[in-house]
Amino acid sequence: MKTHMNTDFNIKNVNEEVTLYGWVQKKRDLGGLTFIDLRDRSGIIQLVVRPDDKCHELAATLKSEAVIKVVGTISERESKNSKIPTGEIEVLVKDMELINNSIDIPFEISKDTTALEDTRLKYRYLDIRRENIKDNLILRHRVTMIVRNFLSKLGFIEVETPILCKSTPEGARDYLVPSRISNGKFYALPQSPQIYKQLLMIGGMEKYFQIARCFRDEDLRADRQPEFTQIDIEMSFIEEEDIWNVVEEMMKEIFKEIKGVNLDKFVRLTYNECMRRFGSDKPDTRFAMELQDITDIFANTTFEIFKNIISDNGIINCLVVKNASDKYSRKDLDKLNDFVKIYKAKALSFLKYNANELTGSIAKVLSSEEKNDLIEKLSLEENDLVLIVADQAKIVRPALGALRSKLGHELNLIDTSKYNFLWVTEFPMFEFSEEENRYVAAHHPFTSPRVEDVDKLLTDKANCYSRAYDLVLNGYELLSGSIRIHDSIMQKKVFEAIGLTDEEAKMKFGFFLDAFKYGAPPHGGVGIGLERLIMILADTENIRDVVAFPKTASASCLMTEAPNIVDEKQLNELGIKIK
Repeated sequence: MKTHMNTDFNIKNVNEEVTLYGWVQKKRDLGGLTFIDLRDRSGIIQLVVRPDDKCHELAATLKSEAVIKVVGTISERESKNSKIPTGEIEVLVKDMELINNSIDIPFEISKDTTALEDTRLKYRYLDIRRENIKDNLILRHRVTMIVRNFLSKLGFIEVETPILCKSTPEGARDYLVPSRISNGKFYALPQSPQIYKQLLMIGGMEKYFQIARCFRDEDLRADRQPEFTQIDIEMSFIEEEDIWNVVEEMMKEIFKEIKGVNLDKFVRLTYNECMRRFGSDKPDTRFAMELQDITDIFANTTFEIFKNIISDNGIINCLVVKNASDKYSRKDLDKLNDFVKIYKAKALSFLKYNANELTGSIAKVLSSEEKNDLIEKLSLEENDLVLIVADQAKIVRPALGALRSKLGHELNLIDTSKYNFLWVTEFPMFEFSEEENRYVAAHHPFTSPRVEDVDKLLTDKANCYSRAYDLVLNGYELLSGSIRIHDSIMQKKVFEAIGLTDEEAKMKFGFFLDAFKYGAPPHGGVGIGLERLIMILADTENIRDVVAFPKTASASCLMTEAPNIVDEKQLNELGIKIK
């Protein structure tokens, strides 16, 4: 068995005989001497084979990524390499064994490979040999161990919950698994262990956690995979403050251990304040440039478009982009206009402030008083750019919020050395689904409403707020959680609010509702996206960089060619016919 890693050795081990195993990273023939960079999981160590050594002929035939065993003596290097831990030493090889050769590799095993991502995913087992992917997986291991140790010390019990479970509504689309034994019936893969962890609270576990696998059949993006891992936490007999404190202390331990950073107290903002100030419920607070409400300036405007929007209870908001009017040509501004249309905004108006004068797309239709009020209220300075969207609040804020994020990256406004955590609290209890023409649960139907909003559950759903909360880190939603409903009467009201009849609720959640009859404690918890956390800690924006065997944007695995067809016999056993 291999007993030592390459980086176990340094200058203190000179003259020691060692046995090493690994892969040939690189080979160089210089004046009869053969130099080999031997790579294992820990890193590189240089091997030296002399012309008169018995293994010189074998060394000359080695190809990149061949697996070898060597026995040799550690020696001090003449030409040292400060870039690697073993840069002061080399191994003078006495004996060498070729364990397994390698055919020509499809791309170079290096940190800065130029290989296309599709190629790397097809040969992911080779991609994992690259330093950055390997280090990300080791980082992931370290974080999960910190989490396990931290929560265990606080009295949390790790419990594994089922993967084959019942399909339930009010969430993303389920992945379904057909049953061979019960033809025509299906399991679902869990979108999260939500119901099970609440049942564990009813079961008296009081403090539970799990590094849980979750599955959601939804459109993918750079920070989302169809199967992902969640740090799942649930506690009984608690309030929001208790959960927030546990999570904050755990994050502080993770960031201290991994990044050497001492985190400050986490900021807290309500959902409504977040939307008003940033146009997003997951804002990146590492830079300023908040949304500004200028509706009142146009209360008596003669500009027909703004006048009609205000009379229709709409709002007018803007972003002030400091010292940037000369950075955006008319063509650039047209592109920004197209960008906000993605978020259903009809148009993006702009004003430039130069030489104490406002110019731009709507400058000619503004009165002198409106211009002066804008300059004063927005504290405009030379070369400032004002970007304006006017419409209903549900369109204006998200459009400007997305634009704010885009500009933050384009103009390098973001301090990438910061880790800004933000608790977003008091989310809406419901959101209106245009597709279903009804109100649905904004978080999930087991989320407790705010005490002061209980009477709005059936009468004023649009203004009913919940005890749900998210933790945001640098513009990413890192976790979502809530205080749960533990009272069966309250749960029945919430089901009624989202249009579930007693019969439907019993059919979908009967076993869960029955459990509430046997003494359910007050409880709440969170689900933390492990991949997103690792992604931020690893300084990458692509979630596939922190997953061992990820799927593509089309939810396929290029390496195994999954999903794929199955034979007719399997389908017949399951009672399934392909339509």
